[in-house]
Formats: sequence, C-alpha cells, structure tokens
Amino acid sequence: MNTNRCNWAGDDETYIKYHDEEWGVPTHDDRELFEMLVLESFQAGLSWITILKKRENFRKAFDDFDVEKVAEYGEDKIEELRSNEGIIRHKGKITSSISNAQVFIEIQKEFGSFDEYIWGFTDGEIIKAEYLTESDLSKSISKDLKKRGMKFVGPTIIYSYLESIGVIDNHQEDCFKY
Repeated sequence: MNTNRCNWAGDDETYIKYHDEEWGVPTHDDRELFEMLVLESFQAGLSWITILKKRENFRKAFDDFDVEKVAEYGEDKIEELRSNEGIIRHKGKITSSISNAQVFIEIQKEFGSFDEYIWGFTDGEIIKAEYLTESDLSKSISKDLKKRGMKFVGPTIIYSYLESIGVIDNHQEDCFKY
C-alpha cells in the first residue's frame, strides 16, 4: 500500500493519525461538526498541532462539545476555562465558543441540523480543490456565519474547517488518501 501522505502530516504521530483517520473525511454528525468548529476557531493564530495535542483536554473542558451545554455556560464556567492550563485560555475565543454554540443551535433549528446547513453550500458534494487558505466558498460561509453572529469564523478558519470536515478534499495527488 502507498503510505505517502500530504506533506503537512510530517512524522508527528498526532498529525499522522489525524491525517489518516479524520482530515478530509466527510463528517455529518452535528456534535463532531461543532467540535471541529470550536477547535478551528481556537486555532486562529496558532499551529494546528498545538490544538490537536490539547484536543482531549478541550473535550473534557467543553463537556465533550455538547452544544446545548456549551450554549448555557456562564461566568463561572468562563473563569474555570480561563484557568484550565490544558486548553487555550484566550477569553475572546472562550466567550465566542459559547455565543457560537447559541448560533449553532439557531442554525440547527432553522435547517434541521448544522449538517444540512454546512453541506447545503455544496449540495452535499465534496469539493476537490488545490491547497489554498481560502476560497469563494469559505468566504461565502464565513460571511453568512458572521451575519448570524458567529465570531472567529473568518474565511481562512472556515476554509480549514471545511477541509477538516471533508467538504473540501485537498489531499495531494501522491497521498494514499487522494
């Protein structure tokens, strides 16, 4: 079997596992879609490996990304998260994850699921793309999410999000996942 991978996977076991098992795999579970949205927003300005290595801590800290629970977080929980050394303790990212959870729920109510909303932008089709940092699709989704009140969802973050949930497939031609 060809074990060539995308160059970014390198030789770090965390990256390799993420690349081989998750990145670019179509995701339709709203809990997983919310988890990746939160993690991608926390990644802004940082390396993805930093987030991946803290992922289990994030899962514990954010109640396994139960969107209903996250949407109800108050000041006590915000302070608890800000003192949690196992995650990124950026107050703006923490508070936006809470308000983003509230918007996520509103989108679920409007579309039946977040899955229907996000995949609706491509009519359920996977987009084969060249490696970019943003696209017309990510700009359009970013603009819509911002209009709905989400934060830390710029076109670059959304592009990376779309790759992570499999809407955009950017595996290199020589990668075994291509």
